[in-house]
Amino acid sequence: MALNTCHIDTAIPAASTLDFFYTLAMVSFRRSNPGPVRYSAGTLAKKGLSGDDWPRVWRDHELKSTYDVVIIGGGVHGLATAYYLATNHGITNVAVLDKGYLGGGGSGRNTAIVRSNYLTPEGVAFYDRSLTLYNSMAADLNINVMFSERGHMTLAHTDSALRTMHWRAEVNKLQGIDSSVIDPQEVKKLAPSLDVSSHPRYPILGALHHPPGGIIRHDAVVWGYARGADHAGVHLHQKTEVLDILCEGGELADGKGAGGKVTGVRTNRGDISAPIVVNCTAGWGSLISNMAGVKLPINTHPLEAAVTEPVKVFLPTVVVSGSLHVYVSQTDRGELVFGASVDPLATYSMRGSLSFTEELAGHILELMPGISKMRLLRQWAGLCDMTPDYSPIMGFTPVEGHLTDVGWGTYGFKAGPVSGEQMAECIATQQTPKLIAPFKLSRFETGELVGEKGAAAVGH
Repeated sequence: MALNTCHIDTAIPAASTLDFFYTLAMVSFRRSNPGPVRYSAGTLAKKGLSGDDWPRVWRDHELKSTYDVVIIGGGVHGLATAYYLATNHGITNVAVLDKGYLGGGGSGRNTAIVRSNYLTPEGVAFYDRSLTLYNSMAADLNINVMFSERGHMTLAHTDSALRTMHWRAEVNKLQGIDSSVIDPQEVKKLAPSLDVSSHPRYPILGALHHPPGGIIRHDAVVWGYARGADHAGVHLHQKTEVLDILCEGGELADGKGAGGKVTGVRTNRGDISAPIVVNCTAGWGSLISNMAGVKLPINTHPLEAAVTEPVKVFLPTVVVSGSLHVYVSQTDRGELVFGASVDPLATYSMRGSLSFTEELAGHILELMPGISKMRLLRQWAGLCDMTPDYSPIMGFTPVEGHLTDVGWGTYGFKAGPVSGEQMAECIATQQTPKLIAPFKLSRFETGELVGEKGAAAVGH
């Protein structure tokens, strides 16, 4: 009897046992992998005095024939997924494949604005978690991501737009988000360069002000996640194009489609066997998932942006105008970064256009006539996968082992950290986390859409 009592008192439930051994494994892993060279003033001084070279941010590896997880897309979403798989769940036999270079797609072509003042409760909760991760990212990844919390203003030029701003503000407040509607005088205080008089064609009637919003260095975010994932044991493969997703048992040709399961991928460097393949691409999301026989309701449109010569900093906040289809922020170096709405025609072209430049200049000068003498240095474009409700497609698909993190439209960079965190949990637990449940693929069949067009129709 005493033995039984002792057994009962000291027994550990199965779940706690798993947590206990997982903790031991992670402690052992961290002790045997003390981490890459830490970036600090002390290390900088030591390297300078010794003349030693800095190690590469990430390493090159031979492509293995088998991985537990293959992630297609070496941008913020793919790298964050790999990083959190390794650090949060101990899954390190992971390959990230990119047909170009890491961060060379949408992650390197966006305008680096972050915010969480979205329109739906689902979107607000999701992006607020991402903003939280961005705030602690420099410390978490030990890299200066140059996050500047300077506030975000969405201008209202009509009565209907002002009503929408009040709507968004109330949704935000209910979710605990710092967001409020301000009048033109307050707009002028925050951005003195804006014309708040009644003279413009679209006068400023107010704005949705979101103080936690700001800008961040997108390249540094990519480098930070790549560095962390590489140290944790993830293999990062650049110039590795996925040509096909290999499946078996599906209702379509070659075992693809519903009812099938993933067995690996075919690349330009050879075949890889893997039970889980994650699509984390931007611009190519529908094409990649089509390789597994999964049709996605996505149209791909270019989004153009431009930057001016550097001048003394005079715009201390991010300014967005949905009516004028334009947004602008100023970098720490003094350049003005502009963007607009997606091009109206679906195409994979990433060439800049004169029509964009002309329209952009005209609309910006309506907001800030004082910058008419500034010179435009360059412009570029990226690809945006647009869904019918302007929300992403995340999680499981009808093909076992094929998961998606796509359809991000104009706002994928803002969601990079939380998408990686939640997709990693989805892969590790084989359960859909609460934060991404609203973005399941099946919502387009059931009608449970998450309409974010009112908060994401302009690329900001």
